[in-house]
Amino acid sequence: MTSSPVKLYGIANCDTIRKARNWLDGNAIAFDFHDYRKQGVDMVLLQSMAASLGWEIMLNRRGTTWRALPDAVKNSIDRDSALQLMLENPAIIKRPILDSGNQIFIGFNDQQYQEIFDQA
Repeated sequence: MTSSPVKLYGIANCDTIRKARNWLDGNAIAFDFHDYRKQGVDMVLLQSMAASLGWEIMLNRRGTTWRALPDAVKNSIDRDSALQLMLENPAIIKRPILDSGNQIFIGFNDQQYQEIFDQA
């Protein structure tokens, strides 16, 4: 079985991930799902994503994981500490991250995905 060039990264029980997966399934787009909780994440992948997206956009500052951090950690966050935090707490990575095979995108909405796959 060959794997799909499209890869979706996130956490299975996330509502936005469910929407993205349903959209991909509903539009007959084959994809591999990478669940951070089950499959983990490594620094090489995080660095690659950050180089493409920017670490700031990858850091979910709205979630409970971020809110639970001490203020000293939040106030001194930089690229290296953010990536380390994402490595240790994958739930703090904004999701979904979609690798279309030639570009990486973050977040989900119907129109954005339609535009991504209309160009493919």
